Parts: sequence; C-alpha cells; structure tokens
Amino acid sequence: MRSMVVSTLGGPEVLRLEEGPGPALEPEAVRIEVHAAGVNFADSLLLRGRYQVRPRPPFVPGLEIAGVVREIGAGVRARTVGERVLGVMRYGGFADEVVMPEENTYPLPAGMDFTTGAAFPVAYGTAHGALSWKAALAAGETCLVLGAAGGVGLAGVEIAAAMGAQVVAAAGSDEKLAICREHGATAGINYRTDRVRARLPDLAPGGVDVVLDTVGGDAGDDALRRLAWDGRMVTVGFTAGRIPTFPANRLLLQNAAVHGLYWGEVAARDPQRVGRSFERLGEWYGEGRLRPRVATVLPLDEAAHAIELLLSRAVTGKVVLDCRR
Repeated sequence: MRSMVVSTLGGPEVLRLEEGPGPALEPEAVRIEVHAAGVNFADSLLLRGRYQVRPRPPFVPGLEIAGVVREIGAGVRARTVGERVLGVMRYGGFADEVVMPEENTYPLPAGMDFTTGAAFPVAYGTAHGALSWKAALAAGETCLVLGAAGGVGLAGVEIAAAMGAQVVAAAGSDEKLAICREHGATAGINYRTDRVRARLPDLAPGGVDVVLDTVGGDAGDDALRRLAWDGRMVTVGFTAGRIPTFPANRLLLQNAAVHGLYWGEVAARDPQRVGRSFERLGEWYGEGRLRPRVATVLPLDEAAHAIELLLSRAVTGKVVLDCRR
C-alpha cells in the first residue's frame, strides 16, 4: 500500500510517500480500496501536533475517505465485498488502502462519485450536526454562516437553505460570496472589507437566529453580539487563529445559547447517530438540494501541496486527493 506518512511533527513539508504491506484485518473491520480522501483544516493541525487527537509519529493523516470494500472481517455484518462506501476516522485516510472498524463506514449515497464522496462526510456531517442537533434550525429563521466559502461553511449554506432558513454568508471576497449565493445564500458579508457587526443590522434587523461559526476571531465576537432573542450559536472551529470569548451577560440578556460541536468525536462515540444524519443528507443529495463543491483534485503524493492550498484560503469548497494516482 501507499500512504503519506508523518515521521516528525511540522508543516505540510513533513509528509512523505511511503510504500509497504497493508495492515492486518481485525474481525470487526473492513479493508477498503481508497479511491479518494478529503483534506481538512484538522489535517494541518494533526501534522503539528495541535489537534485534539495527537497521534505519535509515524502516522498517516486523513479524516475521511471514499472507496470500495475489498475484504471483511469474520464479525462484519453490515458491509459486503464490492460495496462503495464512505469512511470516517480520527486519522489514517491519506492512503490507497485502509483497514477500519465496520461501524465507521457508511454506504456511498446513490449517484455519488468517489471524489464527491470524499468531500462529503466531515463537511456535511459537521454542518448538519451543528444546524440540526445543536441549533435546531427552523424554517423561516435567519442563519449566519461564518467562513461560508470553506468546506464546512459551504455545506452549512446548503443545509440551512434545505432546512428552509434565510442564509447570510460571510466570506473573504466578493467572488467567494457569489459562489455562496449559487449554493443558497440570500445575502453576503465580505469580512475583508466590512465588519460583520456593521453589516448585520441592515441584513437582519432583529438579529440572527442561528450562527454557524467555523472561523472564530473577530467575526465570531461580532456574530455573538448580533444574536436574536433565543438565538443559538454553534462553534465548530477557529480557522482565524483566535478563539473568541463569550460574555455570559450577553447570553443572559438575549436568552441565547452557545454550543460547541466536536463532530469527529461524535462520529467515534456514536456512529449510529452519524449514520442517521448521512441518510438524511443522502436524501437531500439525491433531490439535488446538496451540491458538494470540489475546488481541486490532486494525486495522493501531492498531499503536502493540498494542505498548503487549503491554508492559503485560495480555494472555495473542498480539496480532495485522488488515491489511485
């Protein structure tokens, strides 16, 4: 098997392509021929030892894959050889083969190709968990998505629109906002030229009911100040590099709530719940309401460049590795 290995912590440059025998198959596990792997901001943190999960080198990054089941353990019941699947893991996906627990694999939605499949689990799973499980977003409410042009953000725009909300997208350029509108946003804020707190009074005079925050920083602080009565804010990441603070008095005065969602840990602890989420998302995908945007596809051995692209914020949507190249 081929895999991108981290032998010492550092930036993307520490990734090296290595070849060797595949891992042994456990009774409750499946062996998957990986066709594509999604690249996430969390992978850059894994490389530096700054993510919530901190494997010791050597290890292989990669949180999500799409491929074909090639072998099943003696205790496997739900998967079959030849089945097209998605896989969610703490790390290990940047490879052309993985062995993983059956319970963390899910059927690839009908009509979905492997590249789209690799772009699907983390982004859409996180966004759906935030908006459905945590925020209980209702039709007719206003939802602000921070970092709306990223993988989770753009998924959040689509899911909020599918749930019947009015969606305000905040992103770093007018070009990115135009893409957000194509995916369901009804209004936009360019936070490179405007402060979120300055624009929201015009776009949502009564405040926003729900905030999906992938960014943190100043935008996160501003969004909290513009929550409506009974508003809900869900934080899923801090790509701005600064973790915002939440004054308790403001939450009290607005009868508001701030939630955190560590979706990867939910996937590990409660894969059945994630499976139900994927079923709903698969239905929306089949109806054409979700259109995952893949910004670029690179061969497996260019994983370092893929992470650099993600960190540069030069892409809108997901970066995916083709693990058969």
